[in-house]
Amino acid sequence: MPTPEASPPAREEGSLKNRRPASIGPRPPRLSGHPTGPPQARPVMPTEARLLRLLTWLSPAVPGGSSGPARDLEAAIRAAEVRDAENLSAWIGIVLERGAWNDAVLFKAAWIAATAEDATALDDISDLAAALAPDAERRREMLSQGKAFLEAVSAWSPPPLAEAAYPVALGATAGAAGVPLEPALTAWLHAFASHLVDVAARSLPLDRSDAVSVIAGLEPVLLRLVARAAASALDDLDREPTRAGVVRSHPEAPDGRLFIG
Repeated sequence: MPTPEASPPAREEGSLKNRRPASIGPRPPRLSGHPTGPPQARPVMPTEARLLRLLTWLSPAVPGGSSGPARDLEAAIRAAEVRDAENLSAWIGIVLERGAWNDAVLFKAAWIAATAEDATALDDISDLAAALAPDAERRREMLSQGKAFLEAVSAWSPPPLAEAAYPVALGATAGAAGVPLEPALTAWLHAFASHLVDVAARSLPLDRSDAVSVIAGLEPVLLRLVARAAASALDDLDREPTRAGVVRSHPEAPDGRLFIG
């Protein structure tokens, strides 16, 4: 797949201001390390080293950001809305195209800001991500996941964000490390979809070939989403997102959750 690096777009002054809701309080103070002078040239890493870092960041050893959709999938399984490989594939496909859209747009915006070493833009994007959360619980979860990710990858000196939702934290870390945008988006969304398949495989009668077939069938959806997100701007965000984009809320089952990623 061609891997052209996106050029940072011109930023409109004030376009992200005043979007931090009062319910999440004032922005925490910036951490030390935000650039205050002329940007310093970063050493250029070999492509293999960048790929190695990306694979590590998306591995099970590092906290991810798919626990919310995983809970929605658990609820769909309990309600018998997802019963087999066919409707699992359809369910994940819709979640990718609708529920993951905002995350992908925010990932791209954070990647651009980190590539440009624009700390102010990163803070604004973080605020916007928090403001777009569908409810207070999801907002806390998003910020907690981002914090856990940044702490886990601290050995690689990620951008010093005071707080960030997981897609913003991952996109910024990839941009700061020089990982090209489209490969980073592709690897992240593939990991997201694969995790949901793993969640389902723990509870549905899916053998290994069924699970792999679901992931293979999602390739066109993933590639389409990557292409759209790579060409997106913040104006393309869905301003009224729902949990997972498609799944209505279900009460917790008496026997608890099936699996939480």
